[in-house]
Amino acid sequence: MPTLPERALHAAQCAITLLERYLAPLADLAARLYLAQVFFRAGLSKLQDWDTTLFLFSEEYRVPLLPSPLAAVAGTAGELIFPTLLALGLFGRLGALGLFLVNIMAVVSYWHVLGTPEQAAGLTHHLVWGLLLAMLATHGAGKWSVDTLLQRRFKAWPV
Repeated sequence: MPTLPERALHAAQCAITLLERYLAPLADLAARLYLAQVFFRAGLSKLQDWDTTLFLFSEEYRVPLLPSPLAAVAGTAGELIFPTLLALGLFGRLGALGLFLVNIMAVVSYWHVLGTPEQAAGLTHHLVWGLLLAMLATHGAGKWSVDTLLQRRFKAWPV
């Protein structure tokens, strides 16, 4: 008959198995969908008023190294393409890494505002997004993703 510590250890192992099997994929999917909608909406808002977007990139955002119009196009494209990949979990690591870089560029370009005490909440949002994106970039989109389906079909598919 197993001892009390052995039974406790077995129960803990069963709980961990359930978490890994059901809650981890759900958490991965929830993080992917949350992040995708945040960035995709930002991209759509830029498309809806392109003149304002160009103005903001030339006057308000301080994107280093890139001319303002190119930065506006690249930022908007990144906010539309990478979230789509991330939501689907198709090239999920690429989508997460791309959005991670978009997020860093947003903080760098808008630091003169985000770095002020009045904008601490906005900076916190970017930090949380960055941490979630780093997690997804390092361990992948999870079991409930197109990448996982393709990996089952094509063993050489990168997950």
